[in-house]
Parts: sequence; C-alpha cells; structure tokens
Amino acid sequence: MSTTEGTVTEQRWIAFGASGAAGSILHTNIGYTVRMLNDETARGIYPTLEVAKSALHASMPPGSEWPEFREH
Repeated sequence: MSTTEGTVTEQRWIAFGASGAAGSILHTNIGYTVRMLNDETARGIYPTLEVAKSALHASMPPGSEWPEFREH
C-alpha cells in the first residue's frame, strides 16, 4: 500500500485460470487477502504474496493449473 498526497492506493492481482478469472489477491496494510470469484468475503490474510498465490491456487478446483496473476 502506498500513499500519494493523502490518497491511499492498494495493490491487486487477478488470477486467471483456463476458464477465465478465478479470484483476486489484495495487498493492504494488514497483509494479502485472497478472494475467489464467487466469494462474498476474503478467505484469509496471508503474510506474503507468494503464500497468498499458493492459497488461491489451492482454492481452485482439483487439478487446476497454476493461474496467471496480473497486477491491476
């Protein structure tokens, strides 16, 4: 998270699997939160981006390939 002239910005990554968008990772001041496409709330808070990516992949259907993560 960075602050520019009083404006707070967050980092977000969208995970894309074989069938399209699967979920997202949001970096805030408390860590990285994982949210799958149909989730109403985040699944958890993780200490690093790599751990959050692994958690998101583990939440995908069994046998899913590693998704492509794109920063937005």
